[in-house]
Amino acid sequence: MTFEVLQQALKTFGLSDRVSLRQIKTRHRELVKRFHPDGGDPDDPEQIRRINAAYQVLSEYCSGYKFSFSREEFFEQIPEERLREQFSSDPWGTR
Repeated sequence: MTFEVLQQALKTFGLSDRVSLRQIKTRHRELVKRFHPDGGDPDDPEQIRRINAAYQVLSEYCSGYKFSFSREEFFEQIPEERLREQFSSDPWGTR
């Protein structure tokens, strides 16, 4: 797999550079429903093959991805927790 192939798969799905696995799966289901030959767009029968190939590329990339459970990544993924930690202490003892 090359970076260009990965980018083409994202383009096929209409996704941005930062997405969750859940978003990929949801988008795949939407596209299959829309373009499946049995009920979708009969004008482009190759579209379902492109969608499934793109899903294969994205799935392969995600299955080999190493997740970061570092503090920095945690706060990147859940920014409201950074704010909670930052402002939850009461330096004046009014609580």
